[in-house]
Amino acid sequence: MIQTLQQISTIADMRVHIQEARRQGKKIGIVPTMGFLHEGHMSLVKAAREKCDLVVMSIFVNPLQFGPNEDFERYPRDIERDRELAQSGGVDLLFTPEVTEMYPKPILTNISVSNVTQLLCGKSRPGHFDGVATVVTKLFQIVQPDFAFFGQKDAQQVAVVTQMVFDLSIPVQIVPCPIIREADGLAMSSRNVYLSQEERSEALVLSRSLKQAEAWLAEGVALPEIQKRMIQMISEMPLASIEYVEVLRYPDLVPVEQPIPGESIIVALAVRFGKTRLIDNLITNV
Repeated sequence: MIQTLQQISTIADMRVHIQEARRQGKKIGIVPTMGFLHEGHMSLVKAAREKCDLVVMSIFVNPLQFGPNEDFERYPRDIERDRELAQSGGVDLLFTPEVTEMYPKPILTNISVSNVTQLLCGKSRPGHFDGVATVVTKLFQIVQPDFAFFGQKDAQQVAVVTQMVFDLSIPVQIVPCPIIREADGLAMSSRNVYLSQEERSEALVLSRSLKQAEAWLAEGVALPEIQKRMIQMISEMPLASIEYVEVLRYPDLVPVEQPIPGESIIVALAVRFGKTRLIDNLITNV
């Protein structure tokens, strides 16, 4: 049976619905997104549907997490298509506020998480994770969820939000969900629509290099050597411009050359193909 979806655009209306759900003793889950939904987002909805009585999805392209030369204005948007997907996926409440609703005045409060934001995407996108942490905190305040579902493709985001929730004693459980890939291995992303046919073909090197890294890990190849081999492999693609390839301990995201057995590590990368910046990762125990 398909759930009846209600689309809500104001904080006040959302709070009315949340108060009623709380009165009924419902478990609430949130799936925060920036829209232009794909199967990766819908896998989060499925996980939320299994765990929660009320599933809230937010669609909000958050200007705080975009730098001055990034793609806020051209970020893909299609709210009607998103609404249909949310409806078919079993979302109960679709929260679609305007920027003026979330930030009616210039925002003077900033949530900043240190250490886990210093490397990977945080190194080249200063202020990005402050914007993420601030909007997620605001969404948690509005929806007051019991559970929040995030895709592991944005593994650094998961680490940042998890640290923030722990440090600030926010009563929500963060639920990381596996990366969803296209049949050819490309990690699903709203930005994939930007890729030309040639760029998309070359971008498959990202998942291939991660799969190869997993094999090298199993063979006991040293982590710096794995990093070197991956950079060489990706660099063979003429259209690829590497931003980073890193091997770090996870979730604290500190450099590691010789991991302790049983320790979790992340092999993470960010590569541009033309104007499109793609990220991908592998998290595994060694």
